[in-house]
Amino acid sequence: MSVAATARIAAVADGRGATALPVLKSEGPLALRRTRSPDTAYTRVTVVGAMSAPLGGDRLAVEVRAEEGARLSVDSAAATVALPGAGPDAGPATYDVRLSVGEEAELRWLPEQLVSAHGSDLRMTTRAELAATARLVLREEQVLGRHGEPTGRLTTRLTVRRAGRPLLDQQLAYGPGAPGGWDGPAVLGGHRAVGQLLVVDPSFDDGLPAARALGPTAALTPLAGPAVLVTALAADARLLRAVLDEALEELLKATRSLRTS
Repeated sequence: MSVAATARIAAVADGRGATALPVLKSEGPLALRRTRSPDTAYTRVTVVGAMSAPLGGDRLAVEVRAEEGARLSVDSAAATVALPGAGPDAGPATYDVRLSVGEEAELRWLPEQLVSAHGSDLRMTTRAELAATARLVLREEQVLGRHGEPTGRLTTRLTVRRAGRPLLDQQLAYGPGAPGGWDGPAVLGGHRAVGQLLVVDPSFDDGLPAARALGPTAALTPLAGPAVLVTALAADARLLRAVLDEALEELLKATRSLRTS
C-alpha cells in the first residue's frame, strides 16, 4: 500500500536574537527532530526516516517556511533510498520539497544523498520561493544505484524564484526511460554521483564570483541574480561531498567578506 505524507516546518524570529519553531509536524515516514546546531546562530531540524521510503507509489512532501528574520538549518539523519514498489502497478513515487524564505531570513537546506536503487522510479521536485532579501544555501546530491547495481529511474526538478521572478529552473533525468545519452561522455561519463549547490545571497549584488572549473568534473556558475550554482560529478558520494563542501566553504567566506566590506 502506498503512503501519502507531508512534514511541515515553520521557523520565526523570536525577538531575542534566536529562532523558534511554532510548527514542527511529522507524518508517516518523515519524522522531524529539533537537534543541536554546531552553529548557534541557526536553529536546526533533522529529518529522520521512520521507515523505508519512498517506495513506488508513495507521495511524500516536506514544507519549510523560514519567516522574516528567521535562521534555520535543515538536514537529514541518513541518505534517502528510493526503492521499487510492492507490485508492478505501484507507479512512480513522488517527493516534493517546498521551501519559502522571508525577508532577511536565512535557510540552509542540506539533506544527505538521495540514492536511486535499481528498479525504483522516483520523481522529485524542489521549489523555493525567496523574498528579495532572503538567503538560501541548498545542496542536492543523487547517487545512481547502490553499490554494484544499476540505477533506477530518477527525475529531478529544481525551481527557484526570488522576489517573484525566476532565478533557476533545472530538470535532470537518469536511468531507464530517460532521454538517450544521459550516461554518455557528454553527460555523466560513467560517474554515479551527481550534485548541485546553490547559494543565494543579496551580498552577491556587490560582486559575483567568476565562472570557472572546480577540478575536472565540477563547475561554478554565477546566475543572473545574486546567486551562484555549483554542479559536480564524482565516482561516489564521498568524493562528491568533498567537492561541494569545499565550494560551500569558499562561497560562505565570500559572502561574509562582502557583507563586511
